[in-house]
Amino acid sequence: MTPLTWLYVPGDRPEVVQKALSTGADIVIVDLEDAVAPHRKAYALAATVELLSSPQPVPVHVRIHAERDIAPLAPLPGLAALRIPKVTHAAGIRAPAKLAPGKGLYALLESAGGVEHAYAIATADPAVRGIALGEADLRADLGVRNDTGLDWPRSRVVVAARAAGLPPPTQSVFPDIRDLDGLAASCAHGRSLGFLGRAAIHPRQLPVIERAYLPGPEEVEAAEEIVKAATTDAGALALPDGRFVDAAVVAAAHRTLSLAGRDSA
Repeated sequence: MTPLTWLYVPGDRPEVVQKALSTGADIVIVDLEDAVAPHRKAYALAATVELLSSPQPVPVHVRIHAERDIAPLAPLPGLAALRIPKVTHAAGIRAPAKLAPGKGLYALLESAGGVEHAYAIATADPAVRGIALGEADLRADLGVRNDTGLDWPRSRVVVAARAAGLPPPTQSVFPDIRDLDGLAASCAHGRSLGFLGRAAIHPRQLPVIERAYLPGPEEVEAAEEIVKAATTDAGALALPDGRFVDAAVVAAAHRTLSLAGRDSA
């Protein structure tokens, strides 16, 4: 199933992590970095190691604080993947890949340098499963004053991910947990740019994100029409309304129906 919701929880609050596992989030991200105060880092790592010493009911990723966090985490059966913060060059992925063989890595691009090297990072190692923006730090680094200032970096990361053969990136977190209308509008904009799914910082954001990224009835109907036509013709084909579609459009239609199937599963 394609993940659409990724819930961040602080690693120094294991009771919150346990609750997060039953919120319905597709993936739970235990955060050892920004969400944990410096004097709590060691405790957060120890608590996370204890939690992930056994398999978990949903995939659990860990956003590390420092490279030294990797060694105790890498062999744990409950760890699905590692998220590497503040990656600026391909070398920032190659070292973690050597320390965690067999584990998937997600690179977080949080600076102008990271965005500039997005494709090199995305292709740095076969262990890379995805790239994404860390927009709070990126906003500060670029000095942008409003959300539209991030649209070019967002598009850059979407293109880099797809060019590297990776899934579409997930959107960065929406910081106001009370503004669900704003979250929905932001998700709609992110979807229009090519993102798929979003990270959350509170369970109440999860259903809003999922609804925003699931295809609507009209999209499903259009996709079904395209797929049906593709079963009776090869190459470029004409739909009843006169539109011509090719293999890339058919593939996109299949992706739409796959997401729609998630809703009924």
